[in-house]
Amino acid sequence: MGFFTEMFARPRPQEHQRYRSALALLHSMSNADRADIGIKPADFPRIAREMSVR
Repeated sequence: MGFFTEMFARPRPQEHQRYRSALALLHSMSNADRADIGIKPADFPRIAREMSVR
């Protein structure tokens, strides 16, 4: 059972920090930039998740 404890006790990967950074980047874009690439604020969480995995 020590294996399971060790597996869940480890810190999460840096994916969470990359997600927050990607979301901040998307929120900092101007409306004109968003219109150029065709995204809406409702798409931000999905796009940020995709960016953090890469």
